[in-house]
Amino acid sequence: MKVDRLVSIIMILLNKNRVNAKELADLFEVSTRTIYRDIDTISLAGIPLHAITGVGGGFEIMERYKVDKKVFSASDLSAILMGLSSLSNMMRGDELINALAKIKSFIPADRAKEIELKANQVYIDLSPWMGNANMQPYLEIIKKAVQENKILAFEYTDRYNNKTARTAEPYQLVLKSSYWYWQGYCHTRNDFRLFKLSRTSDLQIKDDSFIPRDYKNPQLEFAGILDTMQTKIKIRIHKSLKDRVLDYCAYDHFSPDGDGHYIVIFPFIENDYYYNILLSFGDKCECIDPLHVRTEMKRRIHGIAALYQN
Repeated sequence: MKVDRLVSIIMILLNKNRVNAKELADLFEVSTRTIYRDIDTISLAGIPLHAITGVGGGFEIMERYKVDKKVFSASDLSAILMGLSSLSNMMRGDELINALAKIKSFIPADRAKEIELKANQVYIDLSPWMGNANMQPYLEIIKKAVQENKILAFEYTDRYNNKTARTAEPYQLVLKSSYWYWQGYCHTRNDFRLFKLSRTSDLQIKDDSFIPRDYKNPQLEFAGILDTMQTKIKIRIHKSLKDRVLDYCAYDHFSPDGDGHYIVIFPFIENDYYYNILLSFGDKCECIDPLHVRTEMKRRIHGIAALYQN
């Protein structure tokens, strides 16, 4: 957005002695002509801005308008940069570029290396290794619709593989356990729903606007609920599966069983999701106990084998 870019340019000029048009154009990914227009707009707004021509020239603001760089500590700046840089892996746009530019403008030159080192000590990459090519563009579409209060039209496939055409009022993007969801008021169900982004297809912004409703954030904390639903089963796994199984339970659930295997007390709910987890471990995992889970695993494995008999 132009207003955000203008504010960012002002912040940069307030905290640097001089910046030329090409540097600003590269930073905001716009043309130098756009930057010159922005500079004119800033000048018309009453900011004491002037240009220096020739080698080493550029734009600068009078010294008495400089901002105190002690507003944020080095730890504050490092934490903010860490969060913004991580988010920018999945969500593009002027808002993040401008926010990063504003924060970086607060970094004192003599502490830039120290702050950059701290900001890079933890790196969070939200982008998937592979998967749905629509993920990132859909995130941008939903973000735009949320900001502008625009209705979304889409097709949605539920967990039973039923596909329906829907419209909804979007309110929030949610990242939970490496999966993206979005909260919206569904016109088909006449209620708020949490839609999984990977099940959303043919997503489009409509011209229709909506007046935001009162709503509560979706229920995302299920630890207490899962504790009442989960049981413990005993599985025997090959050591090569240890890293994968550790995604679901702690290491103190593992007991060595010979040189190459472990007995694991595994948290389990009797539904397709958890049976599919066990099946995904292939022939390197055996359900030992309880008997009825082991029997159900046999039934499902026989069903898979039957697919390949002909």
